[in-house]
Amino acid sequence: MAELSERDLSAEAIARLTVLSGPSGVGKGTVVAEVRRLFPHVWASVSCTTRRPRPGESDGVQYHFLSEAEFDALIVGEQFLEYATFAGHRYGTPRKPVEQHLAAGRPTLLEIELQGARQVRQRMPHAQFVFLAPPSRDELRQRLTGRGSEPVEVIEARLAQAEIELGAADEFDVVVINDDVERAAAEVVALIEAACQSA
Repeated sequence: MAELSERDLSAEAIARLTVLSGPSGVGKGTVVAEVRRLFPHVWASVSCTTRRPRPGESDGVQYHFLSEAEFDALIVGEQFLEYATFAGHRYGTPRKPVEQHLAAGRPTLLEIELQGARQVRQRMPHAQFVFLAPPSRDELRQRLTGRGSEPVEVIEARLAQAEIELGAADEFDVVVINDDVERAAAEVVALIEAACQSA
């Protein structure tokens, strides 16, 4: 398939893109998994990261796990739609598969951090931007500390970043509260379907 760029995609194609963001620990990955179960037609991008896999994670499923050198090579080759550093690790969305699925008319979902969402909004303003919020800050703290997979200093860094991200909710088109995974996922599916119908 020929190389595309966001400049080659129509506003209607880009309208099929939904960007889901929110603070660390809010349950983005869990909600996306439920969205895919409820709406198998959606294509969910798999991000690249330089962090090590957590227990139960597999390369190419939750993330593409890359070395720093591999990540650098993709930056140099302009292969990322967006990339950012978060909690000491880098994350990025591979550009080509996103553009190919949008060009084919398929509903496409990105699960990314705030920095990345801002980059995508600059490049693809016709996309739909959804902020996933916790029911409360206390609940978010409990989720982050309950993971047990990261050292205290990383958790504290994530909590500090989460405060910044919660303050950016107004930058998004819609805020979805993740007080119940199935309900939140159903709301995201409805938003995706509505965006595709209007495209």
